[in-house]
Amino acid sequence: MAKLNEYVKTAEAAAILGISQNSLRGWSDAGKIRCHRNPANGYRLFKRSDLEKFLRTVEASGKKPRVQKKK
Repeated sequence: MAKLNEYVKTAEAAAILGISQNSLRGWSDAGKIRCHRNPANGYRLFKRSDLEKFLRTVEASGKKPRVQKKK
């Protein structure tokens, strides 16, 4: 079972990635970054190791992920 301290909430995850919370939600909804849901309240939780892996992937590609705006 994963430890709770392995996960961060949306605000902290966005700060780690240097993006807004809305961008992070969009990337999560688009499947660009994995999120888990707290079973008690449905809040998004992001695993620290997933964030680190995502950062390495983005840095290696040299491109910033984009989410298409909803019409």
